[in-house]
Amino acid sequence: MLLSRRDFLRTTAATAVLGPTLAVTLSSCAATEDVPAVQFGAPLPVPPLADSKLEGGVRVFSLVPQAGKHEFVPGKPADSMGYNGSYLGPTLRAARGERVRIDVRNQLTDATTLHFHGMRLPAADDGGPHQMIDAGGTSSPSWTISQPAATLWYHPHPHGSTEKQLSMGLTGLFILDEPAGAGEGSAVLPHGYGVDDFPVIVQDRRLDSNGQLTFDPNGNSTGTLGNSIAANGVLGAALKVTTERVRLRLLNASGARWFNFGFGDGRTFHVVASDGGLLAAPVPVTRVQLSPAERAEIVVELRAGEQAMLRSFAPNLGSVNPPDSFGGGKDFDVLRLDAAASLTPSSALPATLAAIPSLDVANAHIRSFTLNGQNINNHAVDMNRVNEVVKKGATEVWLVDNTNVYQHNFHVHGVQFQLLDVNDAPPPAHLRGWKDTIPVLPRERSRIAIIMPDYADTQHPYMYHCHLLAHEDQGMMGQYLATEDGTGPSKLGMDGMQM
Repeated sequence: MLLSRRDFLRTTAATAVLGPTLAVTLSSCAATEDVPAVQFGAPLPVPPLADSKLEGGVRVFSLVPQAGKHEFVPGKPADSMGYNGSYLGPTLRAARGERVRIDVRNQLTDATTLHFHGMRLPAADDGGPHQMIDAGGTSSPSWTISQPAATLWYHPHPHGSTEKQLSMGLTGLFILDEPAGAGEGSAVLPHGYGVDDFPVIVQDRRLDSNGQLTFDPNGNSTGTLGNSIAANGVLGAALKVTTERVRLRLLNASGARWFNFGFGDGRTFHVVASDGGLLAAPVPVTRVQLSPAERAEIVVELRAGEQAMLRSFAPNLGSVNPPDSFGGGKDFDVLRLDAAASLTPSSALPATLAAIPSLDVANAHIRSFTLNGQNINNHAVDMNRVNEVVKKGATEVWLVDNTNVYQHNFHVHGVQFQLLDVNDAPPPAHLRGWKDTIPVLPRERSRIAIIMPDYADTQHPYMYHCHLLAHEDQGMMGQYLATEDGTGPSKLGMDGMQM
């Protein structure tokens, strides 16, 4: 069901009133993490494709961050934020080789940024915490799309308030396509947006007795954990499926909770893409685990008339912790798939999808990053300090080591990378594509091979950080410059920079 922007907002705000009643028991997310009972059946809204216009060969989008009201619970409008509306944002879509510009007009009462997560682009356009947009201000980042087809996303990144702004609803997808006739495997995958190809933005929500979004006041080890699950902003969502196969573009847009997606009947499905694009071949699985900010594209096959419940099973958070600690130990129903009585035939999955080159790391420069507490290499972020300087376009190997007894993950701005190994063991097949975020479990060490950004800049840094939003806000970040020769300043000048 592809909706206009107006219909999307109306549906997410009022579906629960117009459709089945949501029997939601609200609580404050106690340690037991009681899961509220939810009656499924509210139609899954599909974020509309963003309007764009061509100006001198540039595809121009407009985004307006703004405050609003959104009903998670019938009759209890919650304070929220959205792009071009009250909650979430439209799906931006562009093809490799296109030049794009995003005109941003901030209608919030607070400053914000607009970060393009997973995008290869100049640091000055990345939308990290240096590119603040004041209340009432504007920004127009512009770049050329220079990476494979993928499901990326956009969200705010203001240091110290990222968790609040993102969790209040400032989230949207940015889908990249190959040029027409490029011959990638995506051409035979389900690709009709809102027909057999659906974005599914999954967020845990912590709601009080008035249906308002709340946050952990104590800043626990991982951040706020909610015990209600929203898909595209709706609790108890159901998707009517009209084709034999359906493609779900899953995004974990939660602040701290990890999801271990599978189906209630244990059926096998196929992972066809990771953060940065298509895998080499479809990977059959019964579970796919996503830490905050990770994406996975999956293809599910259904029979006419059946129902299948997409569920998050208790995640694997490592052997160091009790299984029910730090957000583990519980199952959540996420989205019900309702197959129509008659289904349109779908093409069989191709045997191969995309060519993924093996990066030559024999002579790569090696850097080490130790995650400890809410620090990286024993430092909290300093917005004037340059932690690393890399040579643009070079291939490097980064060692990421979690010494904590609780989980982290690791996101690098401006690049896509390959996960080489985890504790010296090769990663599972569905993690062998392009990534921009990796999970890092307690006492776990990962190696990643990165092609550094193609854009040299001695003043504007890229960030790397844990994407558990409370950790990020508390300073679990560093920053790096990409320069022509791999040398550069250890401090950033203030001139021309919005800190």
